[in-house]
Amino acid sequence: MELEMRTGEKCEADIITWRGMMTKFEALSLLPTPWGQTSRDYIENRDQQIVSNYAQYCSVVRTGIGGKMLILGGEVDGIWDAKPADPNQGINWVELKTTAKPNKSPGGMLTYERKLLKYWIQSFLLGVPKIIVGFRDRGGILVGQEELETKKIPGTVARVGQASWDGNVCINFAAAFLEHLRNTITGEGVWRIRHRHRSGPVEIFKIEESGHGGILSQQFKDWRQRTLATEVAGLL
Repeated sequence: MELEMRTGEKCEADIITWRGMMTKFEALSLLPTPWGQTSRDYIENRDQQIVSNYAQYCSVVRTGIGGKMLILGGEVDGIWDAKPADPNQGINWVELKTTAKPNKSPGGMLTYERKLLKYWIQSFLLGVPKIIVGFRDRGGILVGQEELETKKIPGTVARVGQASWDGNVCINFAAAFLEHLRNTITGEGVWRIRHRHRSGPVEIFKIEESGHGGILSQQFKDWRQRTLATEVAGLL
């Protein structure tokens, strides 16, 4: 709504959703202010503080997969430098992940490679360019870390990993599913998407003939009603 009020134009999309509808992810805290504005005392004594997974940003982006436009919202752990003053400039988001230190066996590396799939999807969807993975031992102590460029993860998996997944296959599947979803949901009402555990098919069915399922806020509905009234008045 803020974007529409700023630009005076509707932000059209085929699907609006949270990234978390598809994946779950863990979050860690970052510094409360940019590095240059954070005191040396806070930084040097930060290891004594209790880690919080509530401090985070919410990023909302408009993107396209296949022929469908989406508006996606999702939590992001932090910013690498600082938010630009120009809202049209990209933001150097960074995701923080923790995982058990992978062993060097084929099974251990395969497990980590599958985790990389989730990391990549989460960051790819919101345009997060960098992921920092912290490796912990069985006692929960950080024993190492790795910085990953999101765009390079699929190529790394294909080139030096076990090639257990393909980024292009993931994107093509998502595009086909969104196309199917848009062709199936053709009328008003509230619909449900369900995928049962250990079940292949994804079910799409209507549960209410009208309404929005309590998803749209009254503020947004009032804004769209005013916008519609303005458009109609302009045609008279």
